[in-house]
Amino acid sequence: MKWLKGIALLLIANLLFMVAINVIVSIVLPAFGITLGADTTSLLTVAGLFGFGGAFFSLAFSKQFARAALGERYQITQPRTQAEHVIYGAVQEIAQRLRITMPEVWVYESADPNAFATGPTRNNSMVAVSTGLLNNLDEQEVRAVLAHEMGHVFNGDMFTTTVLAGLMNTFVYFISMLVRRFFAERDQAGLGFALSFVVQIVLGFLAMIPIMWHSRRREFGADAFAAKVYGRESMISALRAIDGWVARTQMAPSSTADPLATFKIAGQTGGLLRLFASHPPIEERIAALQRL
Repeated sequence: MKWLKGIALLLIANLLFMVAINVIVSIVLPAFGITLGADTTSLLTVAGLFGFGGAFFSLAFSKQFARAALGERYQITQPRTQAEHVIYGAVQEIAQRLRITMPEVWVYESADPNAFATGPTRNNSMVAVSTGLLNNLDEQEVRAVLAHEMGHVFNGDMFTTTVLAGLMNTFVYFISMLVRRFFAERDQAGLGFALSFVVQIVLGFLAMIPIMWHSRRREFGADAFAAKVYGRESMISALRAIDGWVARTQMAPSSTADPLATFKIAGQTGGLLRLFASHPPIEERIAALQRL
């Protein structure tokens, strides 16, 4: 079962992380004459509690946070319009096929064509689409995007991202706490506090690189899921429609739409900024779909 596999991966990842830190603390650093003290393990435990505690708290209340951030929105419980029938029907059909609990289905007001899924588990999730998605994509393309989001739900992407974020948070907290204690032991507590704060910010920023790499990888998996449900051409057509909207928006500076809102889904970043993009470039996603 996938949830058992997820728990196993969580435990293995934590074990490997703890082993790696203990090897560094007990063997590598002493080889260079650096001793951190006997209570390093307790620091690591506290860092783990902070790191994973914050990550799993965010996951547990992810639906509530998402709803609060949507602004003007409404939930579809009984479809009334054709668009609502398309949205609700697609999510319901896929949920029944996967034998999972029907996610909450929301529509929110936004000019950019976008959609997302969130929730702590596959049986406690929500899917939301923007009005811009409904206005710029045809019905089959909308279904393909919804299948993509349901792929995130079924693949447990929110859970795996939380595990990775917890690991990165633990690393950041642990290093910053070591810096603070190092200076505190030398009667420079104020300097240690300031430096630990700086270290936490810098490492937290760098920790986004592996998290965003994982986010980009999972997009390909969700695209492949959508291709299995409605065919790859439907997903390719949806991606091209979104890409076209971004291109038109960038060429129209007088537009009231915010192109940055769809920047993540379009993946239109280059250079070093690409390391912090949550979505790969659309042309790469289309190429991956064509190879299926």
